[in-house]
Amino acid sequence: MAARAVKHVNGSRFMMAGCRLAVTAELFSLVFALLFVEGAPVPVHLCSANRRRFLQVAGASVLLCGASAETHASEVEDDLVYLLNDTHIGEKHPADSPVPTHLRQVVSELVTRTRRPAGVIVNGDLALKDGQLGDYRHFAKLIQPLREAKVETHLTLGNHDHRENFYEVLKDLRLESPAVESRHISVVETRHANFFLLDSLQKTMVTPGTLGEQQLKWLEKALDAMKTKPAIVVTHHNPRLGGDPLHFPGGLIDSEPLWEVIGPRKWVKAYIHGHIHDRGYAEHQGIHILNTPAISYVADASKSTTGWTTARLAPGGVTLTTHTTDSEHPWNGQTKQLAWRAG
Repeated sequence: MAARAVKHVNGSRFMMAGCRLAVTAELFSLVFALLFVEGAPVPVHLCSANRRRFLQVAGASVLLCGASAETHASEVEDDLVYLLNDTHIGEKHPADSPVPTHLRQVVSELVTRTRRPAGVIVNGDLALKDGQLGDYRHFAKLIQPLREAKVETHLTLGNHDHRENFYEVLKDLRLESPAVESRHISVVETRHANFFLLDSLQKTMVTPGTLGEQQLKWLEKALDAMKTKPAIVVTHHNPRLGGDPLHFPGGLIDSEPLWEVIGPRKWVKAYIHGHIHDRGYAEHQGIHILNTPAISYVADASKSTTGWTTARLAPGGVTLTTHTTDSEHPWNGQTKQLAWRAG
């Protein structure tokens, strides 16, 4: 167990695993974030001490969340990742209303598992509408059991989030000199793949998203530094490539520049997004485009439903399983096997 340091924020005392992270303007930092709910700390990028290591890239130390030899196989399924998105938690949601109930449903499943997954990714639109402070406090309360069960949890931002309010609650995520200005990004390492979590929030309540030139430059360098495993890009917004053109107007504005980065890098195998509140599978230039279901609500229950996805990774691909909040829905338990492109 790494040494722990005591830190004080707004008069609250908490323990934080000691680590040293060097950051340059050309690379990124993955921070160990803490969220306070009624005085209790809730890690957002919860990397337990025995799953932290450093990668030296161009003179900078990059903190990765990932499996290590010290993690016993009986504790963690290192090939399994839970994918959630569009939680849309509101400050004033009654406890028994469907939206928070759906999130509690998957949290309850996670904390009662005999073996933890390698990680949980919540891919944007954490907040109900425009990212109120109370929305994030309520969201944090709902995921508190994940921390207590030592389930590593990672967040991205979507168009219904508010970056300033997000950072106001998640104070330790705001760096004085961030590598990518005003972007919340990270890398999650698993046994068979590295997940690159990007920030496509352009502006709160503006439907289309964007990554921006600086984040794309960071992604180039990060991908090139970690090319020994398949790479999976995770962004809230759907790309305006592949998939159903009906959803392109509200998707990622700089999809083509993104594909100029990831297309030629053959170790990039998949792009995962939410935003549409539906489920779908597409492909562009050999890269799988995976649209995972929203956990909160859908526009048309006759065509889609709420739920989450589990990804079972292997060296040559992934098996996706849909889990619906309605256990009787036809999608519940459906699997989709995908093989990675060559290279």
